Amino acid sequence: METLNRLKKNVEIILPENGLEEKLQQAKKENRKLIIKLGFDPTSPDLHLGHAVVLKKLKEFQDLGHQIVILVGSFTARIGDPTGKNKSRKPLNIKEVQHNSKTYITQLSKIIDVSKTEIVFNSEWLDKLSFSEVLQLLSKVTVAQLLHRNDFNKRFTENIPIAMHELIYPILQGFDSVQINADIEMGGTDQLFNCTMGRQLQETGGKNPQIVMCMPLLKGLDGKEKMSKSLKNTIGLIDEPNEMFGKTMSIPDHLLIEFLELTTDFSINEKQVLKDKLSNGENPMNLKKIIAKNIITQYHTIEDANKAEDFFANQFQNKNFEEKVFITVPISSLNLENNTPPLIDLCSRLKNDLTRSSHKRLIESGAVKINNEKIIDPYTIISLESDTKIKIGKRNFYELN
Repeated sequence: METLNRLKKNVEIILPENGLEEKLQQAKKENRKLIIKLGFDPTSPDLHLGHAVVLKKLKEFQDLGHQIVILVGSFTARIGDPTGKNKSRKPLNIKEVQHNSKTYITQLSKIIDVSKTEIVFNSEWLDKLSFSEVLQLLSKVTVAQLLHRNDFNKRFTENIPIAMHELIYPILQGFDSVQINADIEMGGTDQLFNCTMGRQLQETGGKNPQIVMCMPLLKGLDGKEKMSKSLKNTIGLIDEPNEMFGKTMSIPDHLLIEFLELTTDFSINEKQVLKDKLSNGENPMNLKKIIAKNIITQYHTIEDANKAEDFFANQFQNKNFEEKVFITVPISSLNLENNTPPLIDLCSRLKNDLTRSSHKRLIESGAVKINNEKIIDPYTIISLESDTKIKIGKRNFYELN
């Protein structure tokens, strides 16, 4: 019972409800390992803490001796997974898939034991399907079933186009479960529909259907949307320690408990102590520091965590503008048309992970300084000269040379 409760900890959806108990009993009776599937479409080269929520649960199964199968969507990434929004995701080419897949696998080792993990690529079987076999596969699913998926239903009722390849995507993901004989498929709650498709196709093929375990979606740094590379609100598993610390310190206070539960590896008792402190009026910043150091220790070292805390204190709490640590940027690397660009153009080149509209808001809110002078007009002309110091937002300091 203790093992079952631990495996259920933080899981948001288990389908069917008693499925995990049954699968564990079945594995014990048959004296075999459960096959636990997690699929990744290598749509970007970096994994983040949102991915880690699911990976940590996989590690728990792995530590119990079960077989983890990481399924890389080397075929489906070239199609484009529906994003859950009102448009389809851009398909990738083969080189992008290969590059991102290799990077993913390297990063997985930060959480799971890759040497004990089976890694498969769905192009191995999907590339080999004949057109008649594809039609046979599609015949097992109705359009009505596909329209039960929330984003498809919403787009259909609002007369927003749905491409045929988007409708086929969940079926292909389900077919992957058939191919590897998955007992359990894991994912975020946004993958519930696709994962249940695997159950249906396994049953249709006369197999014992997988159960579905969905982990909650960790919110990103904006405190609103799920953590997503496309939304630029992530803490990456390979982010540098100082960056990890600074990003964690920037999360809204209302995310503290969520981050404590889903991103740290504190014991249940340690988490409760921290929750009690927060309830009793502890400064949220102190808890953020504790969470930040724990995250860094997991993906780097305790020494890195301590140094990152010191850097943050020196950079953002103790020193004045002139004493900050500035990133040196050669003027020639900015590739601007001339040496007198508008401030918004300069900011966009220095910090290209933000949109122009985001930079415009930062400037107008007084969050951008040139040589310690606040400038609130995005179109102020800036003369690019060596030793010019620029602050963008709370954590970004640059010096031109």
